[in-house]
Amino acid sequence: MTANDRPQRGWPAFGLPLQVAVGVILGLLTGLLWPAAGAAMQPLGVAFVAAVKMIVIPLVFCAVALGSMKMGHDAPRLGRVALVAFGWFYFASAVAIVIGLSLDVVFHPGIGLHLAPPADLPARLGAGIDWTKFLLDLIPSNIVAAMAQQKVLPTLIFAVLFGLGLAAIGEERARPMAGVLASVLAVMFRITNWIIALAPIAVFGVIAWLFATQGSVTVWALAKLVAVMYLGYAIFALLCIAGFGLIGERPLFVTRQMAGPVFLGFITRSSEAALPLHLEKLEAIGVPNRIASVVLPLGYSFNLDGSALYIGIATTFIAEAYGLQLSMPQLLTILGTALIASKGVANVPSGSLVALSTVLLALGLPAEAVALVAGVDVFLDMGRTGMNVLGNTLSVLVARRFTEVPIEAPAYAGTAVK
Repeated sequence: MTANDRPQRGWPAFGLPLQVAVGVILGLLTGLLWPAAGAAMQPLGVAFVAAVKMIVIPLVFCAVALGSMKMGHDAPRLGRVALVAFGWFYFASAVAIVIGLSLDVVFHPGIGLHLAPPADLPARLGAGIDWTKFLLDLIPSNIVAAMAQQKVLPTLIFAVLFGLGLAAIGEERARPMAGVLASVLAVMFRITNWIIALAPIAVFGVIAWLFATQGSVTVWALAKLVAVMYLGYAIFALLCIAGFGLIGERPLFVTRQMAGPVFLGFITRSSEAALPLHLEKLEAIGVPNRIASVVLPLGYSFNLDGSALYIGIATTFIAEAYGLQLSMPQLLTILGTALIASKGVANVPSGSLVALSTVLLALGLPAEAVALVAGVDVFLDMGRTGMNVLGNTLSVLVARRFTEVPIEAPAYAGTAVK
């Protein structure tokens, strides 16, 4: 995908967060001062969620199929670098998701919110998972019907197989279909931009409705969610810094050099915006271009550790808001689905909202609950993007550590890189 295909962020660095904050404040005032009017604002949130659900299946299918095709092409060509990189991507994302799930077990930010679940929800989740049926359902007899019913896991499996099949038939024969998928994906990105641009209005409606019907408990729950999420980001950042030391780097030095790209990703909420500076800093500390220029772009598509952590906490937060306790099989389902979903929508603005919808649908939870998290998602997006940048720094250094023999000495001597 070229730079022109990627979604363009029309908002200034803090423009959308500021407008969302205004939407939260106005929604709060409306819900508290005019509860009847606040309760009537619910359709704004419902419309926003419907718009997000509208793009989930086509976006996930195209993104995962193209990503799988790229993996199929890159693995033989790039050999050990690609294998090490992709192995690390999935390991690091799994660690991030486990951090999120563990923090929810400790703090339970969603308990006390008491949202009314759909009538059939307890029956769907309380019975547990029939693993035989679960595995058989991954192979749909009619993929079009599965997509129409928004069955995400079968769609993901089919998309992976479709992408690998494209890689197997050769680049020349696959090029026309890959072009169609890339065009559809670019259109989905643009539509997603339009939907996210309406987030302040949707957040106003959601917060007004929640305060009119739930009261101040909503503020406390969302504040706990933000606090727990940033605690998770901090834990993950410390693990990354420790990882620098374990692979033979100087942790504090590397962290100082990467502070610029991390902060740029944080304020812009865009990994792509940080990519040029990130690549420059990695090469300045001694990472060969042949490693950094391959692993870093792949990482920004397939290694979204901050997003994976976010999905883990947000999913369990929503389940607890409905008064549900997830069993171990359901937590494992979150882990597996999030590992795929967090890589399928990597380049979408606020794409973790779409990935979260994917996981909710896979679990049988109502995707409408995304509207609740959307009220604070912009602020969570800033932190998770910064962690995506930091996590990919470690990915590049791990790939260098296990593919370069001997390892080139980093440029630690002399003055710091400017």
